[in-house]
Amino acid sequence: MPHSDLMPIGLFARRSGLTASALRFYADSGLLRPSETDPVTGYRYYGAAQLTRAITLRRLRELDMSLPVVETVLDSDAEEASRLIDAHVAKAAGDAMAVRHRAGVLKASLAGAPGPPIAVLKGPVLADAVEQILTATTRDPGMPVLGGLRIETGPEAVTLTATDRYRLSTRTLVPAKTPTQTWAATVRGDELRAAAAEIRRSPSVRIEATPFGVLLRAPDREDQFCGLLTEEFPDYRLMLASLGDVTTRVTVAKGLLLRTLEDHSAERVALDVADHRLWVLPAQGEACEVSLASAVTGQSLRVWFDLTTLYPAVSTAIGPDVMLDLRGPQRPATIRSADRGDLTTLAMPVKPDHPAGIPHDKDRLHASCSHQR
Repeated sequence: MPHSDLMPIGLFARRSGLTASALRFYADSGLLRPSETDPVTGYRYYGAAQLTRAITLRRLRELDMSLPVVETVLDSDAEEASRLIDAHVAKAAGDAMAVRHRAGVLKASLAGAPGPPIAVLKGPVLADAVEQILTATTRDPGMPVLGGLRIETGPEAVTLTATDRYRLSTRTLVPAKTPTQTWAATVRGDELRAAAAEIRRSPSVRIEATPFGVLLRAPDREDQFCGLLTEEFPDYRLMLASLGDVTTRVTVAKGLLLRTLEDHSAERVALDVADHRLWVLPAQGEACEVSLASAVTGQSLRVWFDLTTLYPAVSTAIGPDVMLDLRGPQRPATIRSADRGDLTTLAMPVKPDHPAGIPHDKDRLHASCSHQR
């Protein structure tokens, strides 16, 4: 007779999330044998200590992991098991991307004639631009278009644009050959990001349009296909046209501002422009504000940003110095290189916070705790 702490297969199945038939299969395959089997009835019984292995087995199989790999994972220590799981996930993701790529190329070929050329660009330049602009995307199941990159071609330039509603990044590229036609579409950002790694080492990349996406073609390399997003892209041109006048302009060393933001401990950061300097106000509980050497023109101003909005906007700017064009505490700020205007990011401020300890009068500019960089 089985011990009282053993469970019949039905109860063990319910507790582990495995079916009784699956438990029989795993017993026969040697992955999870019952603790005892009644020699007369053939009934199988499992111990409570086997639940952990059973649940882990179920979760591994939910990852579509093969039985041999499952067995290796179950018999490994935690570090090795984690490595094996990571390797399996990486392979599955790579396989899925490869299937999507091959399907895209196949769909493109169904049109018969080659797609019309959109533009020819330098591979490393296009790859850098794609990665810079994609920092302004987000994964939003309700608005998939926010994860895409808008590509527009005109007579003189190719424009890349992305927005997550809090940031908008746009960059213009001069093509190696003048585009033969105007064209615009929103391309899947995740597929472009993967393609960027492939085209970075290509001297030139030819972009061709297809009914379902774009083909990135480089000499001696496999074509890269990136699908289209059909949702309407936000009307960013209307927003750019209604920005309003710049009231305050600050030019500051990019590395200096980034280091200051990295040292900031709060989720929000306040920039204060006064007495021809840029100040980064302390977070609640911090002792000191930071004064950054900068060139300032225009009005004094205090504006708040989420750190997750401001930091990537500054970090992707091109060149050693970054220019902040401010329009007020509730208007979008323009962030770009001080000497190159082909990459521009708009960052939306947030409502002001008033954490304890932050002074609000001009005397604080001379407080003994403040320090300069």
